[in-house]
This record gives sequence, structure tokens and C-alpha cells, in this order.
Amino acid sequence: MGFFKDDLKKVRAFIFDVDGVLSLQTQNITPEGELMRTACTKDGYAIMYSIRKGYIVAVISGGGAPGVRERLEKLGIKPEDIYLKVPNKLEALAEIRERYALEKDEILYMGDDIPDYNVMNEVGVPVCPADACEEIKSIARYISDATGGNGCVRDVMAQVLKARGDWMDTHCYVRSL
Repeated sequence: MGFFKDDLKKVRAFIFDVDGVLSLQTQNITPEGELMRTACTKDGYAIMYSIRKGYIVAVISGGGAPGVRERLEKLGIKPEDIYLKVPNKLEALAEIRERYALEKDEILYMGDDIPDYNVMNEVGVPVCPADACEEIKSIARYISDATGGNGCVRDVMAQVLKARGDWMDTHCYVRSL
């Protein structure tokens, strides 16, 4: 394990959990029992921009609301890289690694809670939001200043793209949703 900023230069793929990372840790519940999540637009921009720059972006989540899949696909994440209702996150990680021939050190994974623990131990750059549980913080190489659903994804993506010289070029404008 090298210096964190040097390790960022190796990252080719971003993998995120949803609840507590791409959305807040709290959810509104409708009278029909549906869970309503919130999403950070700056995180969404960073995802779209990273994909445009050629990075792999995937999601592995135990949750599975249909609206989540729709939003992720609108951001440009390939349907085959969206893993929802996943009981075993390590199997999903293995599929992504095989599909893209990724080495461990080429993957940044952001998780916030115990279901992310094993996956974070299998990637080169495990990171978490500021409000992750203590077990996750103890294995993270970096803890964002931002909380889940409030820009933590943008934070880590921008750091990687800056380290690799891919941030703020003439292609920084993307079509909005």
C-alpha cells in the first residue's frame, strides 16, 4: 500500500453502495410503504463526467427500489453494472472485476456500513463517507468530509480524476438529466 494520492492514480473503476453513500441514511416512507430516497446532484454530475472520461462506474447494493435503477441508468451507468438486491456483494465484485479485467488496486469502493466490510477488504482503495459506521471507518483508506448523499461520491471521484489529470478539461460539460 503506497501513498493515498499515488494509489488514486491507479483507479479505473468506481463502485458505490447506494443507501448511506449515494443517498442519505434516512428515507421517507410513503403511505403505501414505498421508500423515498434523496440523491445529490453533484454526485450525479461526477458520475456522468467520470463515465464520459472513460471510467467504469458500478453500484452494488442490498436495496433495490426501481427508481434507483432508473436514476443510475440515466446517469450513464450500464444496466449490467447495477447490482441491486444483492445478498453477496463479493460475488458482484468478482463479476465486475472479470468483466473489465480489473486488478484490485484499480478499484475504489465506497461503503458506509457492515454489508460493505468484506468488499472494502477486496479493493485497492476502500473509502467511506463521514457518517459511516466505525467498523467501516477503521478499514477505509480515506474518510470523506462529506456525508452519504451529500457529496461524498463527488469528493472521491474528483480526487481520482484530479490525480489522473482528467478533471476540468474541455469535456467537463455534460448533458443534464
